[in-house]
Amino acid sequence: MATSVRARPDGSPPPAAPPSSPGRRGRRSAPGGWRSTLYRWDLKAIPYVFVAPFFLTFAAFGLFPLIYTGWLSLNRVELGGDPTWKGLENYTDLATSEFFWNALLNTFTIGVISTVPQLLMALGLAHLLNYKLRGRGFFRVAILAPYATSIAAATLVFAQLFNTDYGMINGVLGWAGIDPVNWESSKWPAQIAISVIVTWRWTGYNALIYLAAMQAVPQDLYEAASLDGASRWRQFISVTIPSIRPTILFTIVVSTIGATQLFGEPMLFGGSVGISGGSGNQFQTLSLLMYEKGWVTGALGQASAIAWVMLLLLLIVGGGQALVSRHNRKKLGG
Repeated sequence: MATSVRARPDGSPPPAAPPSSPGRRGRRSAPGGWRSTLYRWDLKAIPYVFVAPFFLTFAAFGLFPLIYTGWLSLNRVELGGDPTWKGLENYTDLATSEFFWNALLNTFTIGVISTVPQLLMALGLAHLLNYKLRGRGFFRVAILAPYATSIAAATLVFAQLFNTDYGMINGVLGWAGIDPVNWESSKWPAQIAISVIVTWRWTGYNALIYLAAMQAVPQDLYEAASLDGASRWRQFISVTIPSIRPTILFTIVVSTIGATQLFGEPMLFGGSVGISGGSGNQFQTLSLLMYEKGWVTGALGQASAIAWVMLLLLLIVGGGQALVSRHNRKKLGG
């Protein structure tokens, strides 16, 4: 339907509509102009701005030291001297060094005798705390208290307890008719004493991790097992352990990494000969050997090579965890 245009009262035609401006039409049809462009750049750039501090910090304190120590491991570097290219000589020297193999063996044995009892006791404590006990909150805080204690304080206290002359441990052994043990100079007693310190500090921490995993296990599984006549021990073996198996694997890997990097406890326990891991290197770990090579003898190239060997060991542990996890997933999927 056409629209009629009314004339003015005097009979003159109505005024024509002013022509639209091309520039105004162009600005009106543009999708926001520079503001839209700025908004799009803001959406794309802001997330990178937020994560940039992490990457900058990692590049400065993680990636650069890693690359730099890798370069140092291929050189002979003395404190105050210029580096001399040696290729893989530092690694071949480690392969023929009895001190390196002794430190590697000590790291392994201390790791085993501290990790296995630690995780077993943590699993038992978590199982007890998983029940409705009176004062559960207090016990949870209490078992975490050793983890909050500094390494120096804990090691110094245990060093007094294991003192050969006046320590309480030898006093208890004397009451039982056992001769005093030289906890510092003998290899296995020294490693056991250090393992006790590590176990005391980390058992509560791992127990809380296990407790969190146990509380996520569905109660229906326990009810079904109880209806089938399973005892609490059978429920623990057949329900709890399989349900928290990924968490157990995680704690094993983390504890192994911690054992590989063990440094403070053996150093402080040995006192004046702590850097060397005792008078006969009986409890010298890889971390202590790296420290001794780098800052005592000044062989930064050999210390860097030891650091890269430790990194290789950790990568092997991580790769083993990945393979076991993949195998478990395939087994569950099948």
